[in-house]
Amino acid sequence: MRLLRFVIAWLLLVTGEAVADDGPIALTHVRLIDGSGGPAIDDTTIVIAGGRVLAAGPAATVPPGAAVRELRGKTVTPGLISDHSHIGQVRGVSVGAQNYTRETIEGELRQYRNYGVTTITALGNNGPLFETIRAEAHAGKTDGADLFGVDRAIGVPDGAPPQAMIKVGADQLFRPRNADEARAAVDAMADRKTDLVKIWLDDFGGGVPAKMSPAVYQAVIDQSHKRGVRVAAHIHDLADARAIVAAGADIIAHGVRDQPVDAEFIAALKAKGVWYIPTLALDDASFAWADQAAWTQTAFAKAAISPELAHQIDDSEWRAKILGDPKLKGSRTSLVMNQKNLKTLFDAGVKIGFGTDSGATPLRVAGIAEHRELALMVEAGLTPMQALTIATTHAAELLGLHDRGRIAAGLRADLIVFDADPLQEIGNSKTIRETWVLGRAYPRAAEAKP
Repeated sequence: MRLLRFVIAWLLLVTGEAVADDGPIALTHVRLIDGSGGPAIDDTTIVIAGGRVLAAGPAATVPPGAAVRELRGKTVTPGLISDHSHIGQVRGVSVGAQNYTRETIEGELRQYRNYGVTTITALGNNGPLFETIRAEAHAGKTDGADLFGVDRAIGVPDGAPPQAMIKVGADQLFRPRNADEARAAVDAMADRKTDLVKIWLDDFGGGVPAKMSPAVYQAVIDQSHKRGVRVAAHIHDLADARAIVAAGADIIAHGVRDQPVDAEFIAALKAKGVWYIPTLALDDASFAWADQAAWTQTAFAKAAISPELAHQIDDSEWRAKILGDPKLKGSRTSLVMNQKNLKTLFDAGVKIGFGTDSGATPLRVAGIAEHRELALMVEAGLTPMQALTIATTHAAELLGLHDRGRIAAGLRADLIVFDADPLQEIGNSKTIRETWVLGRAYPRAAEAKP
């Protein structure tokens, strides 16, 4: 017992994290999906102390004095990790800078955690508050998901992302006019220790009059790499994806949705080690709520939406307006193409990340979008194990995080306890009993988004 106390104290010292330290806890007789991609392991014990996993496996022993929780029949996986989400942009059905408040952000981080997402990456449009809350989340001082992200991000003057859509403040986005301004924007973000740099490359289907010039995006990429920061690029079409990969971008932040990917593009992604985040749930959200798709009618989904959004999607006139929009056909065909390209790229061995663009608009609902992404990945032809491994181990690898994404000795105790096995049916991901973040257990709560 003395040795165990020493181990807990050492973990607290080296991580600097505020974690549950009431003594070791043993979860016994669980079915373990450890994130490695290997088969599930039955009748497993997981020992947690100091916010970390001390041991996990059938041979793990329960330390003397440990609190024992018998969870026979339950399945445990690592917590989900989002490589592309947003915070502080949405409240109710409103979008804009007025929502970038501590109350909104902390509420969203709790909601992500409530739906089993234990780490998120806020990929752009963040204000000065981001650095403070990120540090608090890293230190375990919040009760939501851990937080990483892009400081401000880099858009285009009079171009993407459309200000009329996102309504961000002047301190949430750079729009450089030339290469020198682009390099200065990167330096400002790097000085604030941004985790990544984000650029918008496409023209939103012709919805904006200008695209980012090659001179600007090349300057962004070159300066980011000089500062030791990787670059994620918002794209839609294959031509833009090819161009930005050739320029040296590290992450494709959305799937290619206009045409099938080809052998040349696949070879470039693999040769350069570029990560690809499909964000299938983005287009799906454009029509699923108006369609009243079966998954939107579940208690699991409805518990995540605000009263304002619930009122909107229950309004038949609103649904008719959405479904009557000629652009909606493009969203449906984009999703189908995105799914086909995901399967092609996955089978070819391209590195696939996990993200949804959740939190960017009211319909891309934090937490729910991630479970929808899992279902859409399986619908695209991946197995439940492959989808879950992408959403845990691979998502952590994309972020360069080696302390999470799996359940193994020494790693963060970020995990989900399910009542039913998601490997048997990916829809069982909705049977969350509780989520653990840094060794703290949070029972599943039917709470609404603020």
